[in-house]
Amino acid sequence: MSENSALLQITDLMVFYENALAIKNLSLKCSQGLISGAFGSNSAGKTTLMLAISGIIAYYQKQEKMKGGERITWHGEISFDGDQIINLEPSKRAKLGIILCPERRRIFAESSTLENLKIGGYQATKKQSKKTMHYVFNIFPELDRLKNRGGGFLSGGEQQMLAIGRALMAQPRLLLLDEPLLGLAPLVEKRLAKAVKEINEELGLTMLISEQYAKPIVPVVDYCYVLENGGIIFEGTKDDFKKNPDVMDAYFGGM
Repeated sequence: MSENSALLQITDLMVFYENALAIKNLSLKCSQGLISGAFGSNSAGKTTLMLAISGIIAYYQKQEKMKGGERITWHGEISFDGDQIINLEPSKRAKLGIILCPERRRIFAESSTLENLKIGGYQATKKQSKKTMHYVFNIFPELDRLKNRGGGFLSGGEQQMLAIGRALMAQPRLLLLDEPLLGLAPLVEKRLAKAVKEINEELGLTMLISEQYAKPIVPVVDYCYVLENGGIIFEGTKDDFKKNPDVMDAYFGGM
């Protein structure tokens, strides 16, 4: 991968839901300041990977144990900035700067755009919130015009902009984008992919993006992983990705 230092390092991660293996001996890293992509079909393990990194899997396991069950288990190592975090609670991971922008956006539909952004900035200082809010409205001017509109009345693309903006308000060091282009029109996909690259370059923000359909995202990533049945079957730079005919034809139908 890149010579940049690894901000996130995953080693031999395995995640089980009851007897089903969701993640299988997965090793992955995200280098400081770069964008990594995790691509694969439905049920490849992409969302489980994101939940494991953000700590939500650990939260689910805790809830299961409180009910007397133990359906979720995992093994392996996840280190962030050199420290092991695999058993750390989601809130503590968020304080470290690991922020998840979840699949299907999950904004607060009854709250306004502005309120959604303020909620995202709950752990930021007033100075950070003001500066980041200005940045979000600069990179997504649509949100500035719609700041008083309820989240439920935004289009799918506007809701995704809001979800990314809300995640930025949390002051991430590692931004996890889980299927950010899901269900969006091609023009909106290009708009968001361009914005993601601008955020990466302007803020120096490390990102991991999961997507089923790689074509709009590959041009903006620095390193690619392809997942199948919970394991990694390919990794390399985006140029390596584009040059591999088996990967391109089997999973993405060419570029």
